[in-house]
Amino acid sequence: MSRIERTAEGAGPFTTRLTWRLDDGGTAVWESRRARKRGLLTVRGAGDREPRSRRADSASVSRLRRLNAIAASAFAVGGGLFAFGAGVAQFGAGDATGAWIYFAGGLFFNTGGYVSLLQAVNAPRQDDGAGALAARRWRWWSYEPGRIDWLSTFLLFVGTLVFGINLLSSLLQGLSVQQMNRLIWAPDLVGCSLFLVSGHLALVEVCHGRPGIRPRDLGWWIVAVNQLGSVLFMVAALADFTRPATASVLNDDIANWGTLTGALCFSAGGVLQHFERP
Repeated sequence: MSRIERTAEGAGPFTTRLTWRLDDGGTAVWESRRARKRGLLTVRGAGDREPRSRRADSASVSRLRRLNAIAASAFAVGGGLFAFGAGVAQFGAGDATGAWIYFAGGLFFNTGGYVSLLQAVNAPRQDDGAGALAARRWRWWSYEPGRIDWLSTFLLFVGTLVFGINLLSSLLQGLSVQQMNRLIWAPDLVGCSLFLVSGHLALVEVCHGRPGIRPRDLGWWIVAVNQLGSVLFMVAALADFTRPATASVLNDDIANWGTLTGALCFSAGGVLQHFERP
């Protein structure tokens, strides 16, 4: 089976879907998220009435399943811990307790972010000539900013690392207002911004262009729920700014409830991600 024509779809410089018209009259369709998350390619033979899925090799599928399970569990647990920490902060059980809970949740977010990047780095790639997915040699890192899945997961991972600065600084005692805004609030704002950009790229990937609504697509629901969580995190970050004149937070309630509801979104997204597997 060989390729005679290829059509690309996506947004800007990014390709999210490729369709090959094969010399036997059939077609093969590669979609970035479907191949990366489920190890599947869609093919339709010349005489087929319905398309069918063609799975990657067994080694690639097993790898994707393990990575998906780790990332999904990490985000589900990390989101749950963030929600718990926000609840502790809101209902007054002590700042130090909440800070340590946030820190533990941040470690799970770091894990989920890096494993998501590993899944993009090691996802099987399209094989133009065979109408199939080709296995990849295992790598711990790559630099591929021209791929939307790599860029989205890379920004997500960097965002979790920036949040780590915020969480570590939150454990420090005796900070001035300027230090709190520089070491805690600013990294929080940067991390939320990276999450929002990552989520937008993920929506572009799953929608193959301009973000829209795809209620029958599980991948879309996962991305949409996570992006809602990112928006709520940003609202919480903006409300958590400390006024230099009064040394008081803009709005503690919005900061805590925004974090709690945003974290629950990420936890729910992690649970849903368990079902988006090969």
